[in-house]
Amino acid sequence: MATTRTLGRVARALLAPALALGATVGLASAPAHAAIWSSCDQWGNTTLNGYTLYNNIWGSGAGGQCVWANSGTSWGAWANHPNTGGIKSYPNAKKVVNKSITSLASLSSAYNVTVPSSGAYNTSYDIWDTDYDYEIMLWVNHNGAVGPLGTSQGTVTLGGHTWNVYKGDNGANQVFSFLRTSDSNSGTVNILPVLKWIKDTKGWMGNETIGDVQFGYEITSSSGGLDFITHNLTVSSS
Repeated sequence: MATTRTLGRVARALLAPALALGATVGLASAPAHAAIWSSCDQWGNTTLNGYTLYNNIWGSGAGGQCVWANSGTSWGAWANHPNTGGIKSYPNAKKVVNKSITSLASLSSAYNVTVPSSGAYNTSYDIWDTDYDYEIMLWVNHNGAVGPLGTSQGTVTLGGHTWNVYKGDNGANQVFSFLRTSDSNSGTVNILPVLKWIKDTKGWMGNETIGDVQFGYEITSSSGGLDFITHNLTVSSS
């Protein structure tokens, strides 16, 4: 399946910005956006108004990719990854929550994106507990030959959307994937009911402390160079 995420990959994305860059990454050039920040570095990252942006080119066989940002909530990526299998990157914006599920009164997010009609990718939230034992993915749209890890668990309506649910294990952590039954480029997701459904209704995890809420583009291929634009992203919790 397309999604074969590992804890090691997460650690690299968080801890390795100082690593030497691969030659193919170095060939990329910054897109022509009027941005206050941009990076074509493999692990390029910055923090803007409470959101951390990552270029995050973590997969093998990747091509060039750059991220740019007007703010923490308005940003995008240009990627030119070959038409081969396997996830190449997950450019994303992250908001840190650091609250247990039962202590959260609310956790929601609004998104508005423009994505290409070609290529293979998904636009997704990637939500982690602080120990990286559990990964909750919410796919709001996808294109091309990509698919979730694990086996189908049926369909459920939660947080304002209807999802096809998959449950899997990548050897490092449990992965719960929620794929929206129809593609969406803008909307609001009430994330807390999803977490409570996993914890209380299914019993798949306990009262975990939610650490990172990431939103971005899990890109398998984007041959020729494609733009992924986040017009607006907000993550709110209380």
